[in-house]
Amino acid sequence: MHVLALDLRLRLPHADSLKAKRSVIRPITERLPNKLGVAVAEVEDQNEHRFSRIAVVAVSGSARQTTELIDEAERFVWSRPDLEVLDADRTWMEVDR
Repeated sequence: MHVLALDLRLRLPHADSLKAKRSVIRPITERLPNKLGVAVAEVEDQNEHRFSRIAVVAVSGSARQTTELIDEAERFVWSRPDLEVLDADRTWMEVDR
């Protein structure tokens, strides 16, 4: 089993309220799980309307497939014109057997 987490720090320059922020974040947190089968959650800055931190986690039987899932998720976020990616870090999780 291979587990890869993607930690994204985002800036939403045009979000002037939490409602506006949700309209940017919701498509990410709803579409990625449906499209790719990954887990997504806003993990920090929930009450900040111009910033967000999102975690995306993929689990697969092969390292290659796990990497491809996270690559696709990251491309989707980077393609969004309504936000700026400030930082993107990946972490492989160790699984005890």
